Amino acid sequence: MATIKISPDKDVKSDHYFQRVYDVTCLIPAGRVSTYGAIADFLALGSARMVGWALNHCHRSDDIIPAHRVVNRLGELSGRLHFATPMLMQERLESEGVEIIDHKVANMDALFWHPREVEEY
Repeated sequence: MATIKISPDKDVKSDHYFQRVYDVTCLIPAGRVSTYGAIADFLALGSARMVGWALNHCHRSDDIIPAHRVVNRLGELSGRLHFATPMLMQERLESEGVEIIDHKVANMDALFWHPREVEEY
């Protein structure tokens, strides 16, 4: 398991959990997926729903957050309705080589990425 290392210039007290979720989400490699629960566990947020809630708000941001790479624990594209169109999440994943069948990642076990795979955060 990776140890979270906060750089000395990072003020943890003012670091909003939305930003921490976005930072981890940005680490998910193209063509891989993670889950709301894995991110919540890694950040000790306590709830996969909190991660989903944060990612639902990232679409209003000017920053590009690859929220399409975060699915539920079964590999389902449960957040697809929060994108500009219901098919956009699937289209983005497919453009990265992820096969989707019936709104679900086809090879979830092989494509799953856990944040602890990162050496430092």
